[in-house]
Amino acid sequence: MKRNHVRYAAFVAVLLGAGSGAFPASAASRTLTVHPGESIQKAVDAARSGDTVLVQAGTYHESVTVKTSGLTLRGVGPRTVIVPPEKKAAPGSRAAVGCVEGGKGICVVGLRDKPVEDVTVSDLKLTGFSGVGLWSLATDRLTVQRVSAEKNGKWGISQEHSTRGVFRNNVARDNGDAGLYLANTTMSETGATDSRGLVVEGNDLEGNRNGLTVLRLRNLTVQRNHLVGNCTGMIVIGDENKPRAGALTVRENHVLRNNKYCAKTARLPFVQGAGIVLSGAESVSLTHNVIAGNSGASTFSGGVVLFKSMVGAGNEKNRVDANWFAGNAPADLVNQNASKDGNLFRGNFCQVSIPAGLC
Repeated sequence: MKRNHVRYAAFVAVLLGAGSGAFPASAASRTLTVHPGESIQKAVDAARSGDTVLVQAGTYHESVTVKTSGLTLRGVGPRTVIVPPEKKAAPGSRAAVGCVEGGKGICVVGLRDKPVEDVTVSDLKLTGFSGVGLWSLATDRLTVQRVSAEKNGKWGISQEHSTRGVFRNNVARDNGDAGLYLANTTMSETGATDSRGLVVEGNDLEGNRNGLTVLRLRNLTVQRNHLVGNCTGMIVIGDENKPRAGALTVRENHVLRNNKYCAKTARLPFVQGAGIVLSGAESVSLTHNVIAGNSGASTFSGGVVLFKSMVGAGNEKNRVDANWFAGNAPADLVNQNASKDGNLFRGNFCQVSIPAGLC
């Protein structure tokens, strides 16, 4: 009798576990494998939350839209290559509306009042798109890792109107604008939004206009990245709107030789030799970074440059401390704000500053 009670209790425990989502892995998720010549989009459309779409090595001529929470889209590394479709999608099709018309490779898209959650994109290459390699909008806890985004017309990897994203160990090289672009929104000028702890870590951002652009965001960490050979290594952009852009930590990055020349645009002068630029930002902590060899004669040139935004908003309450500088021109530290701005420069290994006395 006691043995039967034990068996019954165990059976009830299993049922209760199942009711709370504790299914065996085989029942909870599937792996849908895509081979060359097959459609990634069809597999994504067939997938359920918790499933993995595994894309084997090969070249895939398509754009892919992900709208399912809990989905993993994974390749097998740089040998999984996604390039633009050879033919345009039919007008009104899901692919045309979602990605192809905008020249995007992968789109992870939710709704503003209902973000797509817990999506992972990893281990693949996106190249040759006229717009963006990987574009995400209205997501929560999106993870992008070990993705290579190269030679795309606008951004390599981007995210807008999203929270708690993780961008780790990616390569964004030779894209037309930013290698990695993170923003509240590009459609309107509003106050900065709280990213709720977005993480940018271990990425190689090389040969872009900006290695990393942070536009009107707060509460994120940028650490242990390599920003090399861009026009600008990293730029944080705010304006006069409230809350201000900033409240982020930038630490242990290598910002080296960002001396590519980028011609002026309708909004900005030409750019060359800019390491890290703060424009209209507040409460940014720059610490333990190596910033070297950034040299030019543009408005933004120098190692770390505090520059008023295009609408005249200054930088306030930023801390630049314990960084190592070498060979930046016109200076390692450049503060173009008024003298009383609450910015702190302390404990940096540097030689030249504008104005003098910041090193």
